[in-house]
Amino acid sequence: MYCRKTLLSVFGLLLLSLCKISTLAAAEEPGPFEDKTEINLFIEEMVAEHKFDKAELTALFDKVRRHQSIIDAISRPAESKPWYEYRPIFVNRSRVRGGVVFWEENAEIIKKVSEHYQVKPEIIVAIVGVETRYGRHKGNYPILDSLSTLAFAYPPRAKFFRSELKHYLLMAKEEGFDPLELKGSYAGAMGMPQFISSSFRRYAVDFDKSGKRDLWDNTADALGSVGNYFKRHGWTAGQPIAHKVEVNGIKYKELLTKSLKPKYSQDELMLAGITLPGEIPTNLKGNLIELDSGDGPEYWVIWDNFYVISRYNHSALYSMAVFQLSQEILKSR
Repeated sequence: MYCRKTLLSVFGLLLLSLCKISTLAAAEEPGPFEDKTEINLFIEEMVAEHKFDKAELTALFDKVRRHQSIIDAISRPAESKPWYEYRPIFVNRSRVRGGVVFWEENAEIIKKVSEHYQVKPEIIVAIVGVETRYGRHKGNYPILDSLSTLAFAYPPRAKFFRSELKHYLLMAKEEGFDPLELKGSYAGAMGMPQFISSSFRRYAVDFDKSGKRDLWDNTADALGSVGNYFKRHGWTAGQPIAHKVEVNGIKYKELLTKSLKPKYSQDELMLAGITLPGEIPTNLKGNLIELDSGDGPEYWVIWDNFYVISRYNHSALYSMAVFQLSQEILKSR
């Protein structure tokens, strides 16, 4: 007799297959934007605010294509899944094995990055494992197409992606890239660590001092940029990330939150019926989150470094996947 988790997994796979079939049937070939009103306004902004050449930008956007598959993909993010379906996507034997191999092949670079930024090496490895399977899947969408499609044909996130499109054009100008040549994810994330344009401009580093910030083909720059990102967002060496905990009574429910920014003292957590491990630094604050294991809830206390991971992707599921993958890779080395 199937348990609840198995039945839901089978149903989920069937539903996912049906969705894929439906999407393929409805997918359109990339094509030009029929209404260029918003694009033309955007061009005017870039000319006025950043001194771009109007004729050059107009010619550039004449080559941009709208992709229905991009809109379909962003409308069904993996983070909408429950934890018991999300976890196996990223924490599995293949990705753990790949992390061990990647670490062995790049041990010297990983050690240098970890020591320079004081960020755990397994976290750096796990990030690129979750994002691109250690650089093997960096994305095949033209980034200019991705950002333009989401900026001008996806109203729910248009403001955000217009901003990222601005950053992308500025980045291409600053770095000497051809904006039509770079490829990435459907959401415009780039390179091995999948930085969005604004993150590239703020946090990408030329770690090997080659004179160029290359997140696509330069492992040192890619891993160095991850280390810099974490350090700049407040990673603290020697502090914990998360602990699975036992809860008692009902008072703990008052502390459950979707916020990943820790705010409760350890005394508050324990008074609410949460059993904490004994090795936590005294003044460290935490939050309690609940995840659906498929067979019932599981509870985790998350600390400041977990919140730092969530700055990469503002999802508890994503941050937990990175953390658990990092621990599995570490155990397997």
